[in-house]
Order: sequence, then structure tokens, then C-alpha cells
Amino acid sequence: MAHVSAAERRPQLIKAAIDLMTREGVAAGSTRAIAAELGVAQATVHYTFGTKEDLYRAVMDHLTEELIAQVEQAAPTDAGFEETIAALAGALWRTVREEASSYHLLTELTMLALRTPRLSETRQAHLRGVIEVTARLMDEAAARAGYRLAQPAETIARFFLAGFDGLTLQRLSAPDVDSERAGLQALVAATTALAGGQLHLVDVPTS
Repeated sequence: MAHVSAAERRPQLIKAAIDLMTREGVAAGSTRAIAAELGVAQATVHYTFGTKEDLYRAVMDHLTEELIAQVEQAAPTDAGFEETIAALAGALWRTVREEASSYHLLTELTMLALRTPRLSETRQAHLRGVIEVTARLMDEAAARAGYRLAQPAETIARFFLAGFDGLTLQRLSAPDVDSERAGLQALVAATTALAGGQLHLVDVPTS
């Protein structure tokens, strides 16, 4: 059998891990099971990645890169601010419907990362990356439309993503098409209002 370098084996193992864990859940993603999924020795996984956590980190990075690419591709380059937010929300929601298994897997891995110190940095990098891209797209849409943002783009991006994550979790847990549509429309309206200064922030006692 021809020798396969670690650089070549790496994407193969990431895909095998994603296929296996998408089908059977993160708990099933042992290095032995992932190796069997690809048809290689378990030692190949450890040689390529070191530990199971290192492989999980690579899977999270891969899924995050795909999500960021979807966010970037979803934003139109010739629309006003509100139209951009609506297009962004609509395009992302289509991926939630059509690629629910990927969102499910990323959610499972994120929950695992909350309890796994070695995955903490990856979890934080995932969140930072998505926020930065979303904030940049909002800044660009505002500049293109001559639209003055009433709040920092990062604040608006975090608000939008928090709402979108909530809708995604509801979709994964208990799908309801009518409620999802209304929630998505409300999210776009609220994000636009926050960006334009029509949605005022109020003091909330937290201590």
C-alpha cells in the first residue's frame, strides 16, 4: 500500500470524523471508530493529530471555516442596509434547513468544548471569527448605503448572532416553520432598529 503523508491524511480524517459524528453523535467519535470509518489503523489518527482533542479541534476549525464562508457569500454587495441584513438572515437560514446535521454537530462540539479546557481556545476562536465577519459585513453594508450605525458594528453583530443561534437551537430541538419565520422576521426588524437607533437599550439589573 502506498504511503500517505500526514498532510494528505489530515483532511481525510477530518471528513471521516465529521461523517461519523454527524451520523452517530459526538460521543461515538473515538479515535478507534474514526480510524475504522476511514479504514486505517488507530495509530494513524494519533500520528496525524496527536490526541482526540486535537482532532476535534480540527473538526471545529473546519466547520467554523465553512460557516464563515457561508456568512461571507450570503451578504449581497449591492443592497441597502436592511436588505443586506434580510438577505444575510435568509441565506443563513436556508443553510440551517438544508444542512441541519452540520449545525447539530457544531452545537454538540461547542457544548463539549465548554467542559474541555483543551478545546476552550478553539471555541472562543470560533465565536470571534463569526462575530468579526458579521460585524465587517454590517460595516460594509452601512458604508455602502450611507447608513450611520447607532451602535458599534460588533454590538449589532453579537445581537444578530445571539438571536440567530437561538432560532437555530429551536429549529434543531422542535421545528415549527411558522414560528421560525416569524422569529426570523422579528430578528431582522430588531437588528435593523438597533442599528438605526430606533431600538433603545435599557438598564437591566444583573446583580
